[in-house]
Amino acid sequence: MKLTNFGQVALAAAACLAAGLSLTACNPSSTIDYVYVTSTTSTGGEVSSYHLDSVSGALSQVAGSPFSSQGNNPVAEVPSPNGQYLYVANEASNNIAQMVIGTDGQLSPGKTYTTPGTEPISLAINTTGTLLFVLDYYSPGYSDASPGPGALMVYPINSDGTLGSPVASSGLSYSPVQCFPGGVAVTANGSYAYVTNTNSVVVTTTPPTTTTLPATPSGCPANGTISGFSISSSGVLAPVAGSPFLAGTTPTGIAIDPTSRFLYATDSVQNQLIAYDILAGGALQPLINGPFTTGTFPVGVTIDPRGEYLYVTDFNSAAVNEFTINQSTGSPSAGAANSFGTKQPYPTCVVVDPALGRWLYTSDFSTPGNITAATLNPDTGALGGVQNSPFPANGIPTCVTAVPHGNHATQYVSANPGQ
Repeated sequence: MKLTNFGQVALAAAACLAAGLSLTACNPSSTIDYVYVTSTTSTGGEVSSYHLDSVSGALSQVAGSPFSSQGNNPVAEVPSPNGQYLYVANEASNNIAQMVIGTDGQLSPGKTYTTPGTEPISLAINTTGTLLFVLDYYSPGYSDASPGPGALMVYPINSDGTLGSPVASSGLSYSPVQCFPGGVAVTANGSYAYVTNTNSVVVTTTPPTTTTLPATPSGCPANGTISGFSISSSGVLAPVAGSPFLAGTTPTGIAIDPTSRFLYATDSVQNQLIAYDILAGGALQPLINGPFTTGTFPVGVTIDPRGEYLYVTDFNSAAVNEFTINQSTGSPSAGAANSFGTKQPYPTCVVVDPALGRWLYTSDFSTPGNITAATLNPDTGALGGVQNSPFPANGIPTCVTAVPHGNHATQYVSANPGQ
């Protein structure tokens, strides 16, 4: 998601957690996940690495953290399913960085790849770890100074985590999408990829390269849409029949449930969550009782590893909305508490720990940088506080993700074709 903010923000480096904070057990032996946080700093992009404590949910920085993102303004990240690699989108440097995840959670620099278009802003990976999906804010020939449609690329992932050349679709190294795209998601069964198109500039956290608001081209649709693509075994994309699909005013965040049956998108301007059935062939059909109310300016969305609960970050409300997913219909219903307040303003990305599904974290675009932590009740989906949260992060955090540590395997739900 392209995030935009036109004011000067003072960057402050945050210190590592100290013993004086009286954290419960923050040591590698009790680590169930490594949490990775991308940040923008005055000296370049960084990725901070943390131990996630299995008892308290507390975060403690890994030795040597933070690490260079190998570019400027990292805004998105995704780990490989085997937990060996982390891929980072550096928007201002127009590259994708491969990073190697060590057994202690440390990151080593790998190769970097320049995308065909400009400003990579969202990443997704298939569950087999063979294809990386990269969303450029602009397709080749366009920029903030001369805005136009976005582009979706598919990179084959080699056995050593390096990337091959983008897979050609219809003779191009990318597949065009509509204007000002927000995010990309891939079904767990690997059959379909979807992109949210805001079709207008959503102003939140990342400055455009021209430092001025891009004009909306006359050819852009008046409302938001979602582009859908089928994916061949080699990564070739083909538009789904009926694509693009209507999606409110400005769809930004996007998530798909682990069974590949339901898709959810946040509409930041209308303060709502739009839900769809994924039909046979990949077409999207809005749920009849939607859309669903959120807080103010929802941007991020995630689903817990079991596919039972859904969480939305409200950028302007400084909160996380809690929803329970009806397993038959996909309909999200608000929890009893409805929302959980983040400790700092402007939450962007949100992740549920993949090892146990008991902890939730948000990257808070605040100064000084912080990560809000919450407990997740596996029986109700309700969120609660974590002692000493928020935890400090270097610079200004832009996104957060996590990978299981050791013998803690990611909880995958069996993925079935769309209905």
